[in-house]
Amino acid sequence: MARVIHTGQALVDEVVEIPALPWRGDNSMAASYHRYAGGATNILVASARTGAASVHAGAHGKGPNGDLIRAAMQEEGIQVSSPVVDDIDTGICFVMIEPSAERTFVTTMGAERLISVESLQTSNPQPGDLVHVTGYSLVVRSTRKPLLEWLESLPEGVIVLLDPGAAFSALPAPVRQRMLALTTVWTSNGDEAYQLTMERDMKTAAAAAAEHLPDGAVAIVRDGREGCAVHVDGQTHLVPGYPQKPVDTNGAGDCHAGVLSAEYITGGDWVEAARRANAASALKVTRRGPATAPTRAEVDAFLAEWERTH
Repeated sequence: MARVIHTGQALVDEVVEIPALPWRGDNSMAASYHRYAGGATNILVASARTGAASVHAGAHGKGPNGDLIRAAMQEEGIQVSSPVVDDIDTGICFVMIEPSAERTFVTTMGAERLISVESLQTSNPQPGDLVHVTGYSLVVRSTRKPLLEWLESLPEGVIVLLDPGAAFSALPAPVRQRMLALTTVWTSNGDEAYQLTMERDMKTAAAAAAEHLPDGAVAIVRDGREGCAVHVDGQTHLVPGYPQKPVDTNGAGDCHAGVLSAEYITGGDWVEAARRANAASALKVTRRGPATAPTRAEVDAFLAEWERTH
């Protein structure tokens, strides 16, 4: 069975809901505070709930944060392939959520940055597996160097999906080019695609993004409630969204990427996978917490109800 293998940082999200971001030097009183398993956990929960065998190959630390990450993954049936990093805990991502559901992040670095070619290889990718890479893994040398070396050693037939994140555009050009040359699927939001292509229209941006990738690669560009554009086999398809009133957008892009990956490797095509990923992320934004992707059955029910009422 093909698997979704995530190489990135599984962090603990410490989340506060605030009325507005404070001015510099000012204060904002939080209405709530929660700790969640986040980061790579979000994608893997989404893929596991969609029915794909899911593996975390990234590093995880020794301490309460690492324990929270491992417990969350165990609960969802996600395999953690790499060993625990002793003497240092997993880092956190501090998340501030405003009433509009927009979120702002501050991230620390801990054990999740201590990967190696050997630790990544514990996941043992095989042809048909999908390896998920986040652009945030390329920001610092401790993760960038082993990750790129390992990706370049993968057997033919392993799908490499890049979710660039906001960090990708600020990387040195040689690093970006090296990663793009290894990428068989690009999936990003509109702003991230714009930084690569200088195109705002998502359909145009998806086609333009594919021009930066190897021949035959797939490019997907999301635009929230508007859905996404999928460029595959030389054609670009617009896949409509399912607008909802959001309460928490933290993890919505992660949910989309996880469901997209799982739907494809379990037998779907990229356009149908994107349609179901659009529905899953629409459901996710109605739920609080980052790793709150719906199950396959919940997506089925949502789509059936949408078709009945629209």
